[in-house]
Amino acid sequence: MRFFKAGIFLLAAVLISCGDIKTVQIWTDRPEFAIYADYFNNVQNKYKVSVRYKEFPTANLGRGNSPDIIVASWLNNSSTPVFFKPLNNLFGSSKLSRDTFYPQLLSAGMIDRKQYLLPISFNIPALIFSKDRTQVLSNQFTIDFDEIKELSKIFNVESRGEFTRMGFSPLWNDDFLFTVTILGDASFREANPLAWNSTALDKSIDFINNWTNEINNSIRMDEDFYFKFFIQPPERLIQSGRIFFSYIESDDLFLLSEDIKNDLDFRWIMEDDKIPILEEAVYMGIPRWSRSRKATEAFILWFLTVENQRRLMEYSRNNRINENIFGISGGFSALSPVMEQVYPLFYPELLGRKPPSENFLQPNILPGNWVAIKERVIFPYLHDRTRVEYTNEVTPLEYRLTNWMRLNR
Repeated sequence: MRFFKAGIFLLAAVLISCGDIKTVQIWTDRPEFAIYADYFNNVQNKYKVSVRYKEFPTANLGRGNSPDIIVASWLNNSSTPVFFKPLNNLFGSSKLSRDTFYPQLLSAGMIDRKQYLLPISFNIPALIFSKDRTQVLSNQFTIDFDEIKELSKIFNVESRGEFTRMGFSPLWNDDFLFTVTILGDASFREANPLAWNSTALDKSIDFINNWTNEINNSIRMDEDFYFKFFIQPPERLIQSGRIFFSYIESDDLFLLSEDIKNDLDFRWIMEDDKIPILEEAVYMGIPRWSRSRKATEAFILWFLTVENQRRLMEYSRNNRINENIFGISGGFSALSPVMEQVYPLFYPELLGRKPPSENFLQPNILPGNWVAIKERVIFPYLHDRTRVEYTNEVTPLEYRLTNWMRLNR
């Protein structure tokens, strides 16, 4: 994967050499946009697109230092109206239709009735399991926490004070812990820098702790099983019958090798009729200092067309790019017709299995440095807090965040 990305970045560097007043420059943390730009440049000759990789595309953005388009995660925050132009003029006859987008994603890019950002792609959480066990699940599309717990308890096998089989544990994956808090309405959101519902967060953690003790007996037995058997990837443990479920996100699910996917089935995680859209959804915006208006709008309108996204996916498959990048920009397309009509042609597992979009839970607006806060503050807190019996054994989240912010100004 590292060498694949390096090749894409080299292509992006080549594309940057296009010198023309009709050239659109994109800053992005999504390497596949170099491929999309190259395709666009080859199918028409009126405009050119160049791509520059930026790990944090909005850093140092301003007059005299601005691309025409930015494509990335974490664009939607209090700085959005400062950095980006409203895009309402891109909707209408012969342009974009709001009905084409998933409404939860489109509304997340809107502030004060102005559309500043356009959604590109998103992912959702799932559980994978052996196809041999499909018949014991109650729903063809989704699974909730109660059913995971029930099936896991039946699956568990204990011998001489330790588990030899375990259905599932929330402690196996910090992303799953975080998903539980989101579905439990912890509601992490932008403030100064971050706010959340403390009561809901505590209830979510209590729910996880009770799950561990009720289904897997204790934290110690849970962790002993993990350290003993998770020297193998989870999908292999499923195939061998050692575990029932494993947490996975949609972009990883559809990049599993064919020999593994042939043995596995999946269900979308849904609790209280909510399927969370993972917060790293990719958005596109036009910076206020963008210069090539016609060329910029031409590329955006071209890219956000159902037929053109089908062609890009076909191009990716024919060139085996889809072995490294799922769907459009590493996720489900934000265009609902692409997801419903096009994706099953490339991912047969989705035939009759598309996630029920009416249940999508819109992600909150988060601070621009959310990815660092999540990885260095939220995840360590959840990891520690779900492995102790008493709250006072763990440094409070508020103190951790304040301390981290003080050291990372």
